[in-house]
Amino acid sequence: MSWQLSLQHLLSSAASLLAAALVPAVLSHVAEAEAAPKLPRSTPEAEGVDSGGLLRFVEALEKNVDAVHSVMLVRHGKVVAEGWWAPYEAGDHHVMYSVSKSFTSTAVGFASQEGLLSVNDTVLSFFPDQAPAKPAERMKEMRIRDLLRMSTGHDKDPSPEVKASKDGQWIKAFLATDVADKPGTHFLYNSIGTYMLGAIVQKVSGKTLEEYLRPRLFEPLGLEPPLWGKSPEGVNLGDGGISLHSEDIAKFGLFYLQRGAWNNQRLLNEQWVEAATSLQTASGGNPDSNWDAGYGYQFWRNKVTGYRADGAFGQFSFVLPKYDVVLAITSGTGDMAAVMDTVWQQLLPALRERALPENPKGHDLLATKLASLELEAQAGNPGSSRSASVSGKLYRFPDSELGIRAASISFAGSNPVIHFEDADGQHDITCGVGRWVRGRTHYQQRISNQFDEREQGVAGSCGWTDETTFTAKLCFHQTPYTITHRFTFDADKVALDTEHNLRWGETKRPRLVGKLAAR
Repeated sequence: MSWQLSLQHLLSSAASLLAAALVPAVLSHVAEAEAAPKLPRSTPEAEGVDSGGLLRFVEALEKNVDAVHSVMLVRHGKVVAEGWWAPYEAGDHHVMYSVSKSFTSTAVGFASQEGLLSVNDTVLSFFPDQAPAKPAERMKEMRIRDLLRMSTGHDKDPSPEVKASKDGQWIKAFLATDVADKPGTHFLYNSIGTYMLGAIVQKVSGKTLEEYLRPRLFEPLGLEPPLWGKSPEGVNLGDGGISLHSEDIAKFGLFYLQRGAWNNQRLLNEQWVEAATSLQTASGGNPDSNWDAGYGYQFWRNKVTGYRADGAFGQFSFVLPKYDVVLAITSGTGDMAAVMDTVWQQLLPALRERALPENPKGHDLLATKLASLELEAQAGNPGSSRSASVSGKLYRFPDSELGIRAASISFAGSNPVIHFEDADGQHDITCGVGRWVRGRTHYQQRISNQFDEREQGVAGSCGWTDETTFTAKLCFHQTPYTITHRFTFDADKVALDTEHNLRWGETKRPRLVGKLAAR
């Protein structure tokens, strides 16, 4: 049951991302004028956390998880440990996928608090002009509460079908779906249902989710302005489209830990927080599954303690009220359960009820570790017997699903520069030999629906892995994704092998064979 639900969870998010990639996403983004205020910092021992236990936790994450990108632990409202695995940095927006759902739920909470809607309102009542002439009988019964609880009554997730609508009218397509069972009777993970929550908030407020939450949540908490993709009909992708910084999701978790208060001011009523984070519907019966402990209003219940916002490939904001803890993690892994199990097994034992004696040695070891975190860069030699003969030579490729039309590599400087040509233009990416070099690019701009026309962050590392093969690892550090390209040179041809660390489909792509372009 657990792996099935996990897969369903990821596929639902995948449907959202693939559909959004078909239409240019219009992004809501506010210029960052000043750095947002940070959470207060403290030492682990002062807040009752064992530095040695934290070190073991971080080491276990590295051992057990494919690629962790950041970790931030907040105890008693203060950050006691934080780190980013290079080339990821604290200032990077990171795609959060279904963590977006918990923000959407929060927007519904504010709208309910302001009398704009009730969780008992029917979904059809908000869209009389977009409803079919004869909606399914059980569609007529569906309430906001059913959307929040992932209990719409569908017998299969309608998200892929709805988001494949050629006219881009997702609301209309959702309202026309068949509803097999009585809403509220069973749990079925359903991303388009969350999208509908965002559409309802936009309908009653006249503002997108991002605009509506800005003065109510983002600004009071000092969250950095998010990147938040939109659907073809101009609704924020409340089911999976938000990008934030690691500290932003730590603050969001702390806001819920404080039951809707911030800086001693009530923002969201406690009744909503209680309802949103309590068990609202059973999600399965396997006690060993991290997804079977129940579901609230767009929050998952943890199998051990507390609750969480979580997103595909390991994006988390854990809230553990029993321990007065918030833990933010971003990752690029296909095994989200490994992240959670490491938290239960390694972090919880490091937490104490009272402050501990200062431990300078243990704290220094932890600080050194956190300051030196790095994803493994591509290893290899700076040159080979082929370097000079292929440097700057352009190779053209036949049409393919990869979309790469031509490529060349310049070895003129100390850092090789890869040149790609595709439908989006020409792209130059600088790579460090055995080390990461950060830059900006439009290459693979649709790797995430967050960016589309924007440049996104990329870090390259590279090396000759044998005399004829040059390998480059490209990390798109505002996303969970890394792409490895292997160029194998032979006379006037080059074979290009491409592999993704994560992908909605096969990670190894078809080999391309390019020919030297005529001068």
